[in-house]
Amino acid sequence: MRKVVVVGCSGSGKTTLARRIAARLDVPHLEMDGVYHQPGWTHVDDVTFEQSLVAFAAGESWVADGNYYSHGSAAAIWPRVDAVVWLDLPKRVVMRQVIGRTLRRAFTREVLWNDNREPWANLYSLDPERNIVVWTWTRFDKYRARYERCSRDGTWAHASVFRLRSRSEIDDFVDSITPGPAG
Repeated sequence: MRKVVVVGCSGSGKTTLARRIAARLDVPHLEMDGVYHQPGWTHVDDVTFEQSLVAFAAGESWVADGNYYSHGSAAAIWPRVDAVVWLDLPKRVVMRQVIGRTLRRAFTREVLWNDNREPWANLYSLDPERNIVVWTWTRFDKYRARYERCSRDGTWAHASVFRLRSRSEIDDFVDSITPGPAG
């Protein structure tokens, strides 16, 4: 594995796993959310987003995480990938994780990307665009269907695909990675 993308529903643990893989391989890691979400929760334009991804993906080895399939990442990242790691945990597990993470971030005022913090309004808004918990609940099945389709229709045929469905599968996968540059 030299160029890896970690995908999965919001709250599934993509960034945590991507960091573990990158550390194990001793390669750079890119969290696509950190590029997309600009100060004040504004979104970077598609051209700038794609240029950032192309610059990162030009590297010899790397790990990226994110679900930005229609925001320039399809052209910038996907053709270069040699491994797709799909976190496909049960919905109840993902919901528990995203609720816990959201509450922790809101209460600790943790800085996320570009000085953004979890807005308090996100804790009670029912708008999926403003509440990551509602987003995850309403988008879970959509992401699963998308990635099942990618697995079947040849979209990922050029890459090894690892579908991880439990914490133990995730740990076993990371343990199986040969440490060092470009593992």
